[in-house]
Amino acid sequence: MTMMPNWLDKRAYLTPNLEAIVLKNGESYTFKQLQNDSKAYATFLSQQGFKKGDHIAVLSSNCYEFAVVVHALHYIGAVAFLLNTRLTTGELVFQLEDGEVSGFIYHPTYENTAKELLNHHPFSIFSTNLKKPEEIIEFPSEINLEDVSHILYTSGTTGHPKGVQLTYGNHYWSATSSALNLGIDEKDRWLLSLPMFHVGGLSILYRSVIYGMPVHLHEKFDLEAIHHDIMEGGVTIVSVVTVMLEQLMERLGSDLYPDSFRCMLLGGGPAPKVLLEQCQQKQVPVYQSYGMTETASQFCTLDKGSMLSKIGSSGKPLFPGQLKIVENNQECSVNEVGEIEVKGPNVTKGYWKRPEANDKTFQDGWLKTGDLGYLDEDGFLYVVDRRKDLIISGGENVYPAEIESIFKGLEGIEDVGVVGVKDERWGEVPVAFVVKKNNAVTAETILHDASQYLAKYKVPKKVYFLEELPRNASRKLQRHKLLELLEGGGSS
Repeated sequence: MTMMPNWLDKRAYLTPNLEAIVLKNGESYTFKQLQNDSKAYATFLSQQGFKKGDHIAVLSSNCYEFAVVVHALHYIGAVAFLLNTRLTTGELVFQLEDGEVSGFIYHPTYENTAKELLNHHPFSIFSTNLKKPEEIIEFPSEINLEDVSHILYTSGTTGHPKGVQLTYGNHYWSATSSALNLGIDEKDRWLLSLPMFHVGGLSILYRSVIYGMPVHLHEKFDLEAIHHDIMEGGVTIVSVVTVMLEQLMERLGSDLYPDSFRCMLLGGGPAPKVLLEQCQQKQVPVYQSYGMTETASQFCTLDKGSMLSKIGSSGKPLFPGQLKIVENNQECSVNEVGEIEVKGPNVTKGYWKRPEANDKTFQDGWLKTGDLGYLDEDGFLYVVDRRKDLIISGGENVYPAEIESIFKGLEGIEDVGVVGVKDERWGEVPVAFVVKKNNAVTAETILHDASQYLAKYKVPKKVYFLEELPRNASRKLQRHKLLELLEGGGSS
């Protein structure tokens, strides 16, 4: 049992008057205010009979109240189920029932959804906006790093989603390992626009209290607001996925970010090389990273010294994580593609109520990620794709991310997604879904241009045009929905 002072208590003691959360409208809250509000909400929950170990769900988009609830649940020792606001009622009901949830906290925006869910699953429901109780209860001053703090469900692209159990220790080591790589500056301000119900957004909340760092909290990715916060608001670090970075670079145009801006932390999968080169030309410091819900956010991140020499790499495992590439139960050689396996104190203890999945995914402390990648001669990781997205065409491995990267560099293409479809001759062949910038772009011109950069078997056999690609709340491409479009007739 490893005990540690409650993070928010410790931070409010060390720097009570330092800004903790800054909202888009300029309103801000100190760590002391965050502590008081969180303890007040925790008092209310305790008065309703909730206690350590109870499973409580939260349905909210990014806001100050969401942060208050997250810390309040820590005070009472509850396990938080942070729900994706974009899920259907059926998907939410599955998670509530699978997670044995007894309490439900919702932002007023989602009151109708909360009441509808109550018809399907019995629990006590409460709004995030509550009057403060007259007296605040005293809560345990310590947390056990081995206790589960959250169960976050994976996206469930195949079958039912699985609940990833994350402990306080997982979050603490994630924050610590990030700091050991990026460093901490007293002027740091981290912009948070990723959903806080996903681990990428949630992890920034913990870095805030552990580092003593203000978070600029945005409800969602608002291009103009985020550009302004970087240019004028003193923001030094922003977490993004590829589609966000593409828009930010287009908005930046010929301008440069202030010298104080020191990190664009890029996650969410492989990024097109043309985009990374564009960032390099604009002197934007991109730290490409690799991580997942199961690793409590980033596991590998490129270091500053290697940013220019290792473009396209996700770096090395952060301290004290371990990583290896395995194929057919054998560790791969340099530059040989295989499955990425990881091990370390920020890796989940396992999936909630999924013994078969745990037996399949974990072996001797190593987590099989399902992602494909390779290590170069210097030990830097290059992620190529998800194993489930791999296309095997005529015995050749075809990686959708590689094709997407090439397409992104072609003129007139705004966005692209590639999937594999069955083919009688080749087994599978790639097809592309494209969002075009103008009507001058045709399938014929795209495929002709792409053939200049791709081997024949990698060139998509068909191009479908869409107004918009399906992406989840973290703006990651949902390839399974592209396959559903094909099954339903598609678009051309």
